[in-house]
Amino acid sequence: MPVKKILVVDDSPTERHVLFELLTRHGYQVITAESGEEGIEKAKAELPDLVLMDVVMPGLNGYQATRTLTRDEITKHIPVIVCTSKGQETDKIWGLRQGAQDYMVKPVNGEELLLKIAAL
Repeated sequence: MPVKKILVVDDSPTERHVLFELLTRHGYQVITAESGEEGIEKAKAELPDLVLMDVVMPGLNGYQATRTLTRDEITKHIPVIVCTSKGQETDKIWGLRQGAQDYMVKPVNGEELLLKIAAL
C-alpha cells in the first residue's frame, strides 16, 4: 500500500515546517502534532500511512509514543520512523525496540527520507 498520508510528530515548529514542505512538495498529505500525546490522538483519529516521530519532546517522549502506537490495536499497523537528534547507537537500538520501523538522525536528509518512505 503506497504511503499517502503522513503524521509528523515534533515539538519544533522549524522541524515540522521543514518536513511539511518537503513532503507536501512530493505529493504527500501531511498532518502535524506538537507532542507525543497529540501524536497518539491524531494517529488514532486520522489513521495515517506513516508516522515520523521525534524523540525529545516535553511530556510523553517519542519512544513512549512509538511504543504506545505500535502496541495499540488501532494503530499497530502504521509504520513509525523515528527522526531525532539522538544519534547514539544505543538510542537507535532503543527506538527500534519500541517498534519503530526505521531511525533517522537530524538533520534529516530529505532524499534519504523520501527513499525510505517509497520503500515502505
